[in-house]
Amino acid sequence: MKPSFANFIRDKRIAAGLTLREFCRLIGFDASNWSKIERGIKTPPKSKKVLDEIATVLKIKTGSQGYKELLDLAALSTIPEELIESEILDQLPVFFRTVWGEKPTEEELKTLITKIRSAWTPEK
Repeated sequence: MKPSFANFIRDKRIAAGLTLREFCRLIGFDASNWSKIERGIKTPPKSKKVLDEIATVLKIKTGSQGYKELLDLAALSTIPEELIESEILDQLPVFFRTVWGEKPTEEELKTLITKIRSAWTPEK
């Protein structure tokens, strides 16, 4: 199964020992609406401020791999998969991190450029 924001956040919340209601109280969300996010019915928050608050409550350190995954999955969840080829979709986290001000590794950047070029190169 492909990773999703819903699965990621639910697993982290449970690992932190937080009930849905307690977690929602701490982040200031309505439990019924948050439940829809955790079930993949509603899209996750887009605000970096809200995502940072969620990370704080779940004790996910800023800049850690878990933090990057939280932001990546939140951003990816807003893009319909049928609009993007899976090879390009796999590289979007590098793009999002760049947009958020994180410098991608040289290898990540080369891979992203290669994927974009191959997607736009006309067939001969």
